[in-house]
Amino acid sequence: MEHQCGCGSVHNDGELGVQYNLYSKIDKDNVECLNEYQENSGVTVFKPWEERLDTSKFVESDLDNELLFNIPFTGNVKLKGLIIIGGEDQTRPNKVKLYKNRPHMTFDDVTIEADQEFELCNDENGVHEYPLRVVKFSTVNHLSLHFVGNGGAERSKIYYIGLKGEWTPGHQHGVTICTYEVLPQSDKHIKRLDEVTREIT
Repeated sequence: MEHQCGCGSVHNDGELGVQYNLYSKIDKDNVECLNEYQENSGVTVFKPWEERLDTSKFVESDLDNELLFNIPFTGNVKLKGLIIIGGEDQTRPNKVKLYKNRPHMTFDDVTIEADQEFELCNDENGVHEYPLRVVKFSTVNHLSLHFVGNGGAERSKIYYIGLKGEWTPGHQHGVTICTYEVLPQSDKHIKRLDEVTREIT
């Protein structure tokens, strides 16, 4: 089925649905959303493609119109695309800034230059893709999204964040056990140690 987004482009959402499946590769237990009005509501916007138009799950900002997501993945991701369904009218964020591999970012950290940023358009059907620089986002294990501005509302709202890309398992570092000799273990040294022990006793 084809849909037209607020940017004026026409998109085939059937093809997109197959590609936007990285929500299942997000470590949802460790997703952080800073400045969310309702606790743990931020993680609910990462949902299956078929549920992207479900308006019962959303995140809303609290003290101002900014939202900051820290999104860890369960492996390494080559990110290729982003889809965002913002809130109605003036609650839709104006811009999103992307930062790769910077875990636990705070609002104090967003002054650094973003790896990429987009001006957001009105996309009620969730079909407008924001293409990521694949070279820049070829090996991502953590993604931060900083949403800023809106149409003038006190709070910003987001219904859906979709991510497209390729996932590969992360490298597991095994525990290395090393044994060190406190004393050299030659017969000669053992004999001398015995002699010293006998003299002491």
